Amino acid sequence: MKAATTGKSATTAKAAAPRKAPKTESHLAMVRRARRINRELAEVYPYAHPELDFRNPFELLVATVLSAQTTDLRVNQTTPALFAAYPTPEDMAAAVPEEMEEIIRPTGFFRAKTKSLMGLSAALRDEFGGEVPGRLEDLVKLPGVGRKTANVVLGNAFGVPGITVDTHFGRLVRRWKWTDEEDPVKVEAVVAGIFPKSEWTMLSHRVVFHGRRICHARKPACGACPIAPLCPSYGEGETDPEKAEKLLKYEMGGYPGQRLSPPADYPGKPAPALGAE
Repeated sequence: MKAATTGKSATTAKAAAPRKAPKTESHLAMVRRARRINRELAEVYPYAHPELDFRNPFELLVATVLSAQTTDLRVNQTTPALFAAYPTPEDMAAAVPEEMEEIIRPTGFFRAKTKSLMGLSAALRDEFGGEVPGRLEDLVKLPGVGRKTANVVLGNAFGVPGITVDTHFGRLVRRWKWTDEEDPVKVEAVVAGIFPKSEWTMLSHRVVFHGRRICHARKPACGACPIAPLCPSYGEGETDPEKAEKLLKYEMGGYPGQRLSPPADYPGKPAPALGAE
């Protein structure tokens, strides 16, 4: 199916002449290339957004904790029933564990996740007046909440810039030779030094969007990649444009996205509710 026409089409890479970054690329040259990649991704994904459904900071915090080891789609299909049963931290802290486990079972690791959600809800109730704190140092003290989750919440619920280093983000920045670090905290520090703080949150969305749609882990669609000329790892995946286009996912491939309630400017189709796939 054809790629989405919103922004720059992924198929524009067909006419590009991919070139690899010099092996002796200077740090300054790398920074310039990285910032150009960010500008290009902003044109390709002007609608980039967090792919978890949420209406307030508490819902985003819970959804992000649930997203570990599963897809955002599965989380989004599960949280409507969860928030209907437990709309506030006070409600969730007082839940019957077995009942919550049954609701979130589709997300996997449901016993450990129930323990984390009840624990962080109790902490919000007892230590923060039932409100999600807007500081990283407070968020990371909550059960089941690390820097990645904290940055997701800060950037998208509070407007505080943050870099979200998930598996997609780490994979792509290493492919682009921005860093060879594997530790997420070190990756975050390196990337924070390349971009101004004002870009951190949207950069995270753009990189994750690109990783999910085009630059896949096992078989990246190199031949349909709009930033191929800037990628030193071009050729790790399918370079034939027609074959590569068949690898595109979500709206780029004409398929539903992950959110049941996507932003108004999202060019793709909403995801189906649980059981309607």
